[in-house]
Amino acid sequence: MMSSEYREIDKFTSAIQVIFPKLMHSLNAEESRELTGLGITPSQINALLVLYFHDSLTMGKLSSEIYLAESAATRLVNRLVNLNLVKRRGDDKDRRVVRVSLTAYGRQLSRLVFDRRSFRFNNLAQRLDPMERENLIISLQAVMRVFEEHEKPASPKENDNHSEPE
Repeated sequence: MMSSEYREIDKFTSAIQVIFPKLMHSLNAEESRELTGLGITPSQINALLVLYFHDSLTMGKLSSEIYLAESAATRLVNRLVNLNLVKRRGDDKDRRVVRVSLTAYGRQLSRLVFDRRSFRFNNLAQRLDPMERENLIISLQAVMRVFEEHEKPASPKENDNHSEPE
């Protein structure tokens, strides 16, 4: 039976402030152990995995997918090019557009990281009962929905209602 203990906003807020840092630490620690010796950062791995699931992306789309400003994404891609993990090329239809894709080595490394993450999450799934798995996914989807709604720029009408007089 599910507890209703966290339905109160104050208790929810306190619990989430304890849980999220520990969760992020656990995920980051595991990722760091996997990356030791490769000279690759978690941000670079995220970029490789995004490219792993898309054959080729423009710099703008890649920066959006990894939540970095385009200038920061460009620096990240430069480092990945130097590590022979990605390649850059001009777009066939628009010479101003730069497309980024994985090299064979980048694809191999991305597959390895993806397989390790899959193993880790399969292990987690086996330790949860089916109802816990379902509740976890539904809850995480709700968290992402709220974060995405919060990140959306306000419409001009909403801005007018909240703007200070000039």
